[in-house]
Amino acid sequence: MFENVHKKLGFGCMRLPMNGNKIDYAEFNRMIDAFMENGFNYFDTAHGYHDGLSETALADCLVARYPRDKYILTNKLTAPYFNTQSDIRPFFEKQLKILGVDYFDFYLMHAQSKEVFEHFKKCRAYETALELKAEGKIKHFGLSFHDTADVLDRILTEYPQVEVVQIQFNYVDYDDPAVQSKKCYDVCRKHNKPIIVMEPVRGGRLVNLPDDAKKFFDALGDNSAASYAIRFAAGFEGMFMVLSGMSNMAQMTDNISYMKDFTPLSEREMIAVQNVCAVFKGMNLIPCTACRYCTEGCPKQIKIPDLFACMNTKNIHHDWNADYYYTDIHTKTGGKASDCIKCGKCEKSCPQHLPIRQLLEDVAKEFEK
Repeated sequence: MFENVHKKLGFGCMRLPMNGNKIDYAEFNRMIDAFMENGFNYFDTAHGYHDGLSETALADCLVARYPRDKYILTNKLTAPYFNTQSDIRPFFEKQLKILGVDYFDFYLMHAQSKEVFEHFKKCRAYETALELKAEGKIKHFGLSFHDTADVLDRILTEYPQVEVVQIQFNYVDYDDPAVQSKKCYDVCRKHNKPIIVMEPVRGGRLVNLPDDAKKFFDALGDNSAASYAIRFAAGFEGMFMVLSGMSNMAQMTDNISYMKDFTPLSEREMIAVQNVCAVFKGMNLIPCTACRYCTEGCPKQIKIPDLFACMNTKNIHHDWNADYYYTDIHTKTGGKASDCIKCGKCEKSCPQHLPIRQLLEDVAKEFEK
């Protein structure tokens, strides 16, 4: 399908191993080495990941240590970093310089939605990226997407030059009316576009399962919950790559164990996945993936994903632990849920289209009694 891409597991570099406020280079080096030694070679980043540190870490830990033809590097054009067409090339060249490469294997129009797409159109971003491709600075041109299927259909109709589409896809979001994973998947198939999967484990929600859900996978054997989620996504026709945001060597080792020689889910495993999905749908949890896009512009510095995680933990475990983390950890260094001034910046940047302002009211009622 695409040259030099060896296996279906990609290294998503939005949740890298940390040592305090810095990326843990020693751990990242070990993870990259294990990844490459086992035949995997696809790396995905964006300028905003880890506040710019993701690109720098890849430059130091991957680009500086491996020949350029041994790995596949994906980067993205993100809306906040350009206001006009003339801003795009300097930003792109800056990304190349930070990473120390002459080209990107894949370059994606990042986080496309109806509103974001209008900004990209106004600035002729797609046309500029296609010019960069013609110049050899981009090998493959694509987009990542966070909106409804009709918007994706419109984009792919207007820009048939798109070669690959990155969508959120996992068993919880498969039929979700907001995320529309299946509908977006169907649009990609209609336009014959290979698919890159993001959020296959839903920001960790499909790894740390509640006991009522975990029992279904435990009955199958010793495989991890992540293995079923990632293999679910990888098993659909047209899936070119499944990204995993691995944060430590244990996660890397686990992912390699079942993706080195990938096999789709069996019928028995698929039934277990359906049972787990039913548990999640009955728990009324906040479907936040902790991408943290919402926190960047928050005037009250509310750690929105962390407060939502506290709420979900409370709903799952019904104990004091979530209250402790809310009061003594997350709101010690950031705003409380009740501090929200309802400016709406968070909701405009949320890929999940969550009603964050209302949800923060719910969180405040639970934890600030």
